[in-house]
Amino acid sequence: MDEANLTLHYSFGNQPRAVQIIAKIVSYILHPLFIPTYIFLWLVKRFAINFAGITQQGLLFKEISVFINASFFPAFAVFLLWRLKFIQSIFLRTQKDRVIPYIITMIFYWWMWYLSRSFTDQPIVLKFFFFGIFLTTVFGLIINNFIKISMHAIGAGTFFTFIILTCLYYQTLFGADIAIATFLAGLICTARLMLNHHSTAEIYLGLFVGIICQLLGVWIAL
Repeated sequence: MDEANLTLHYSFGNQPRAVQIIAKIVSYILHPLFIPTYIFLWLVKRFAINFAGITQQGLLFKEISVFINASFFPAFAVFLLWRLKFIQSIFLRTQKDRVIPYIITMIFYWWMWYLSRSFTDQPIVLKFFFFGIFLTTVFGLIINNFIKISMHAIGAGTFFTFIILTCLYYQTLFGADIAIATFLAGLICTARLMLNHHSTAEIYLGLFVGIICQLLGVWIAL
C-alpha cells in the first residue's frame, strides 16, 4: 500500500492552537537527539564523584563532545539530506524519510559506545546507556519498515529507564528525579498524540523499545 495513502487512526482530534504550540515546544526541547546530552548533564550533577579525575575544562569538553556526536552531527546530517532532496522534510514525517537518519544516528551512537568502553574517568553506567541507545536505532530501523514507531517515545522510555537503572546500580534513590522523569516521559508521549503525529500503538511501541534496549544494554554491555 502506498504510504502516502495510508491512514492511521489517532486517538486525539484537532487540538486548540495553544495546545498545539505547547506540544511542539515540548517536542523540540525534549527531542530524542537531546536525550544523551541531558543524561550526561544529569550524571555530572548527581554523580559528580565519578568525574573526579577530570578537570573542569576536560568535563566541559566531554559535555560538548556528547552534544556534537549525539545531537549536532545527526541533526546536521538530516538537514543536508533535506537540502539535497534525499528526504521530503527535516521533520521526518514518513517512514521512508527516517531510514537514512536512523542509519546515520546508529553509526554515531555505536561510536560513542565504542569509545566509552575504554573510559575510566566517567560513570560506568554510560557504557550500557550508549549501547542501549545504539540498540534503539537498530530496532527502530527494523520496526520502521512496518510501522512509524515514535522516536520521541523511544527517547522517553530510554531516559526514564536509565535513571531508574542508574539509581539501582549505585544503590541510591533519587525519588524526585524518577518522578520528574516519569512526568516528562508522559508529557512527551502526550505531546506527540496531541499533534496527531502518532497513533497510541506507535507511542506504546516506542516506549517499549526504549525500555527494553536499556535493559539489554545492562545485560550485554556491563
